[in-house]
Formats: sequence, C-alpha cells, structure tokens
Amino acid sequence: MTEKKRNLLVVEDDPGLQRQYKWNFEGYETTIVGEREAAFKAIEAHKPAVVTLDLGLPPDPDGTSEGFATLEGILTRAPNTKIIVASGHGSHESALKAIAMGAYDFYQKPVDPDQLGLIVERAYRLYDLEEENRILSADNQSSRFKGLITGCPAMYKVCDMVERVAPANVSVLLLGASGTGKELLARAVHNLSDRKDEKFVAINCAAIPENLLESELFGYEKGAFTGAAKQTIGKIELAEGGTLFLDEIGDLQFSLQVKLLRFLQERVIERIGGRNEIPVDVRIVCATHQNLESDIAEGRFREDLFYRLSEISINIPTLSERRGDSILLAKAFLNKFNSEMDKQISGFTQEALTAISSYNWPGNVRELENRIKRSVIMCNGRKINADDLELSINEDQIENLNLKLVREKSDIKAIQKAMEQSNGNVTQAAKILGISRPTFYGLVKQYDMTI
Repeated sequence: MTEKKRNLLVVEDDPGLQRQYKWNFEGYETTIVGEREAAFKAIEAHKPAVVTLDLGLPPDPDGTSEGFATLEGILTRAPNTKIIVASGHGSHESALKAIAMGAYDFYQKPVDPDQLGLIVERAYRLYDLEEENRILSADNQSSRFKGLITGCPAMYKVCDMVERVAPANVSVLLLGASGTGKELLARAVHNLSDRKDEKFVAINCAAIPENLLESELFGYEKGAFTGAAKQTIGKIELAEGGTLFLDEIGDLQFSLQVKLLRFLQERVIERIGGRNEIPVDVRIVCATHQNLESDIAEGRFREDLFYRLSEISINIPTLSERRGDSILLAKAFLNKFNSEMDKQISGFTQEALTAISSYNWPGNVRELENRIKRSVIMCNGRKINADDLELSINEDQIENLNLKLVREKSDIKAIQKAMEQSNGNVTQAAKILGISRPTFYGLVKQYDMTI
C-alpha cells in the first residue's frame, strides 16, 4: 500500500516555471495555478499544507501588489498553511514584508530546485509538528491534566512526576513563580489520586488576613468570638476524604504554622472556641513562589513544618524556560477567547509570533493569557499584531526567523571580511571564501555590494 502524497499548491504564472515545478515536485500531489482567484479555489478544494507563491502575478506581473493580496487571502482562509514566497522584485524589502504578513519563508529567483525542495520539505515537517501539537493540546483539554497545554520536555517531566506521586498518600509541595500553573497541577494530583471522587478544597494563604485565616482553616463554634453567630466548618474539615490545597504557603503566619504542624502530626483539629478533637483524613498539597529554605534560615518558616509539607517537591519551570510553549499557549488562548467573545480572529501576524516567542514573560502563563484576552478585545483586523499585544519587536528579530535572509547576511559579512583580509584583491578574496571569481562577482551583484 503506497503512502498518500502530500498536497502542494504552486501559484506561478510563468508557463516555463510551471513545467519546472511540476517536474521538481512529482513526489507531491501538486496543483498549479496562475492567478489569485484560482489560488483561493485551490485552497478551499485541496487544503494544502504548503504553498509556493510568486509575488509577480497578473494583472501586476512586474510588481508585487497582486502577490501580497494573494498571500493575505490564503492566510485568511488557511492560517496554518506554510507559504513560501518567491520573487525577484526588491528581494530584501519584499522578504521583510512577506514575513511580516505571515509567510513561512522567502526564496529569491532564479529558482534552485534542490534548495527550494529542501525549504518545502522543511515547511511540511513544521506543519506536521504543529498539527501534532494541536492534536495533543485538544487531548490535554479532556485529560486528567485538564487545562495544561505544553510541548516542552521540561513540563513533560513535571507531568510524569505528578502521575507518579498522585497515587501515593504523601504531601506534595509545588515550587514555581507566580502564574506558572501551580493550582492546575495541584488539581492534577487530586484527579490522579484515589481521592478524585472527593472534594478538592483550595485556600490562598496570602489572600486572607491572619486574624481570619485561622477560622477559615480550622472553623469555629458558635459564640467563639464576636460575630460567630453559628457553628462554621473550616477548610481542613470541609476537605474530609479529599485534598486540601494551600496556595502561597510561604506567606502563612508563624503562629498558624504551629497549629498546621500539629494537625499534620496528629491528624486532628479543634475548631476555634471548641474543646473536642475532630479527626480529619485529608491530603495536603501546597504551593509557593518563595524560597522556603531561605525563609527557614531567616527564621520566617518552621523547618519541621517544611519537611512535613515537602515529602515530595516538584519544581515548575517558568514560561520562558518552556521552549515553544508561549506560541502553543497563545494559539490556545486565542481559540478560547474567540469562542467566548464570538470573535473571528484568524491568528497572529509574524511580528506578533516573534514578539511572543522572544518576550521573557515575567508573569508567566497568567500574563500571557491576560495579554491575549486584551488583544482579542482590542484587535480591529483579521490577525493580532504586536501592537495589539503591546509588545515591541525590531527588524533583526523578523529577519532572524528567515533562513534566506540569514544566509544573505552571512554571505555579505563573509565577503566583507574576505575583502578586508585580502586588501581588496578579488582573486585572493575568492580564494579565501573557497569560490571562483565569477561566483564571487555573482554574489556581489546579487547583494548589490560595492567592492
């Protein structure tokens, strides 16, 4: 049984090049068209993963306006398609504009079949990888790690630790910066344990004043203090049989640390104003962004409580350490807010994607989600740009994503260095570069250099 050929769309109006492309890409299910509307019909009919697009299309074969209009139209109809733009018209400016609009790569004519074939193959590999990530993301939404979206090996290790730890009845301490998803992972510990059918009760130790936190945790009897009009069960008791998640445990006041330690040792509580010891079966999962070992050294956190809470510790990487996840998460959040706000934003411009991937994200996933939400609200176009995200980007970042432009810059720099070393002698410079004089002059002309 033969493997099904992959669909490739070639948008080229030159009959000679059409024949060359047909021969070059005989291993693909190739569709060739010569103008914009035919390209749009082919996109709808064949849904190709990769498109090669000539910018000089009729009725503007000597310019680029029709090509750019075709590029925009294809990305609107199929935003995940990888478009390789080929042109001889103002290559540098056209390349920057095409990449900024969302093209995958740029190739300057005349066409080198072998190099173009490699670019097309690489585009297919990237498309397949992104498609796999989209499927994995969809699977993750319905899994026991609900809400966790990642393609990062470091996060896979975290998930593996959670899966191993969850069935064991031990206390778990989640360590990570704010916004890294500590509560999400705490819920995963609960959902993967034999307590999953019981309650998951969460309380943020930093969000409640000290004088109220004790009653929130342990509950109180009627008349225990002014305003205690009835008996109230605390969070620990409420989580009976299930899991209690203590977020930001590093902010727990020292006096309450003593009472929490006693509960962990004895597994009984006393409500405020009460005299009876109440046994409670509950699993403790804690989280903090603080360095508890430093807090212990400075006398702010009890060492014996730390060891009770951290039978297993799991370190969660920041978003900047999760290579590729910022883009994956941004697209997932866009889909989410498109649905919630009844929007039809098709994706991100290349500048936006570059800005997202290069930004450090000090607020981690929470900051990314908030920025995407805001940009969906503020976006007036079909795609979110860097301005919508309120993130800056420079030209060098755009160029560095395009291998063609990277090669050009490298060639120019090498030629300049060779000319310096040879004191302007072309023959010697060509020898240093390992190329012939005609090839040297060809490169100088191609890059419009003065020697």
